[in-house]
Amino acid sequence: MRMKMKLLLFLCCVLWVSADVLHEDLGITGCSEFDGETMFTLDGEELWYADFKQGKGIEPQPPFVDHVSYVEGAYEQAVANQQICKSNLGIHLKAMKDLPVEHDPPSSLIIYSRNFVDLGEKNSLICHVSGFYPAPVNVSWTKNGEKVTEGTSINVPFPNKDGSFTQISRLDFIPQLGDIYSCSVEHLALTQPLTRIWEVEKTQAGVGPAVFCGLGLTVGLLGVAAGTFFLIKGNECS
Repeated sequence: MRMKMKLLLFLCCVLWVSADVLHEDLGITGCSEFDGETMFTLDGEELWYADFKQGKGIEPQPPFVDHVSYVEGAYEQAVANQQICKSNLGIHLKAMKDLPVEHDPPSSLIIYSRNFVDLGEKNSLICHVSGFYPAPVNVSWTKNGEKVTEGTSINVPFPNKDGSFTQISRLDFIPQLGDIYSCSVEHLALTQPLTRIWEVEKTQAGVGPAVFCGLGLTVGLLGVAAGTFFLIKGNECS
């Protein structure tokens, strides 16, 4: 059973209809013995999460979309919910202590640039890890064979519909011709890290803008109100 992972998740899902299209508004509160998360999503897009290390709420949407802000006190409520979650976790651990543990390695690991690559211009590399269980994964970056920690970040694990998780790490960088970057992922189910390589070339398109442009145009044709911010970006890319 997937619950035997020393991690407890509470999901609050609200389905609503706009322009004859069904949308999914998801709220997640999770905790482990040493960590926790609170996250809000719309149609699979992460809108807000609580960063308990920085002590504030984070809006991770790309800069080219209209951000959705949450009411004042959302972070404080997330902190209070962690106390409840950890209390419930202790009860569940005692009840399920003899159940076997499942370990699933990542089924997908992709590295790509957030924006179109212009040499000498600030950008971000995205390391997208999906299909693993339990959460989290450990992600490390290198540049030309040297480990990099400055400018790196990682979001909280995001639950997939099949019970596995997705996690995204970012590296801020300034592309220079010939530089080689790598993203390595460690997980309980792996005997050795998974690694993907990314090299700076003269002409290189970012995957991030292409994804948002395509999605924006599709959602715009469907007239989905919840996808307005994607439509705006889609129009810019036309």
